[in-house]
Amino acid sequence: MKKSLLALALAAMLATQPALSAEPAVAAPTTDAVIRHYANLVQANYADTLAAAQAMQQAIDAFLARPAPETLRAAQQAWRAAREFYGQTEAYRFYGGPIDDDDGPEGRLNGWPMDESYVDGVKDRRDAGLINNRAFVINNSTLMEQNERGGEENIATGWHAIEFLLWGQDLSETGPGNRAYTDFVDGNATGLPTGLPNNADRRRQYLQVIAKLLIDDLGGLTREWAAGRKYNYRARFEKGGLESLRMIFVGLGSLSRGELAGERLEVALNSQDQEDEHSCFSDNTHRDAVTNALGVENVWLGRYKRADGTLLQGPAPRDLVALKDAALAERTSARIADSVAKANAIKAPFDREIVGAQDAPGRLRIQATVDSLVQQSKDLVAAANAVGITKLTLAQP
Repeated sequence: MKKSLLALALAAMLATQPALSAEPAVAAPTTDAVIRHYANLVQANYADTLAAAQAMQQAIDAFLARPAPETLRAAQQAWRAAREFYGQTEAYRFYGGPIDDDDGPEGRLNGWPMDESYVDGVKDRRDAGLINNRAFVINNSTLMEQNERGGEENIATGWHAIEFLLWGQDLSETGPGNRAYTDFVDGNATGLPTGLPNNADRRRQYLQVIAKLLIDDLGGLTREWAAGRKYNYRARFEKGGLESLRMIFVGLGSLSRGELAGERLEVALNSQDQEDEHSCFSDNTHRDAVTNALGVENVWLGRYKRADGTLLQGPAPRDLVALKDAALAERTSARIADSVAKANAIKAPFDREIVGAQDAPGRLRIQATVDSLVQQSKDLVAAANAVGITKLTLAQP
């Protein structure tokens, strides 16, 4: 009897409770949501790159104030750290955005390959370059004017000009360049390999100016992608609908095939020439390949790991494709992950990976990365078609 009364009481109590509702359905991602999140991702990546470049600038200033082996190493390490973020931003190119429209700074930022003798003395031309031409005035405007003047390899500014001044020519088969810190000390002419003219004052000035130019250009890109502004590029991009989505796919596919697989890997693989290596002075090319491949994966998956370790995650192109063709979305995700893994397998120094017979282990590692990236670009074209983008012109090697 007591048991029955207890059961009745419990039943009465439960009857007065509101019914449990089912978990709310997660709304399917929309094109506009994917575009907005892409803009968040781009802005975050550029902001992290800018902050890392500013840290590099501080390390360069410390080195120039007190040239020494340890301050030079610190500046070199800061350059490498900043490149980890910039490499991922390469996925935001190739569609006429702020980085590479008619007025974009891409050529000033990341132009390569570089004829280093255009900037400073080299092994067989010790007095070459703008630095050793004391009639040439070094400042922002003159260096911007000189960048790529007279030829695409006449690189005067950007990451690789900074890299060359920090490392010098790479004359070693086992490591990077070995720039002497004394190249930046007045009264010395002991730079590698046989000594540079005593223009240390101009070398210091040149490095300081191009570091500031890099910061200025990265700052401009960060502002163009900043949220909440009425007239910057992001404000227009977020209203672009399917056209903005097309641009996203153009960036992913073009970096995959034309730039990374083609210009940065295949060209060097075919020529076996160190001069075709992307970051040839620092031997950082293997990391360039990884961060470029990771940039594609970031956009495809709608996620980006910030400098502070937090993960930015949101609606992604993959999600839109999965609504139309789940198998294609899964296959493309697997291929992109495979490309990142294969790029990670490339060993340093890259200039040793590219040499040898066709079946040399290093060459096979690079070729495997190229093959994966080529297939990846085809999968991305199919993915774009699945979401209604039928005209997708990619940059080719």
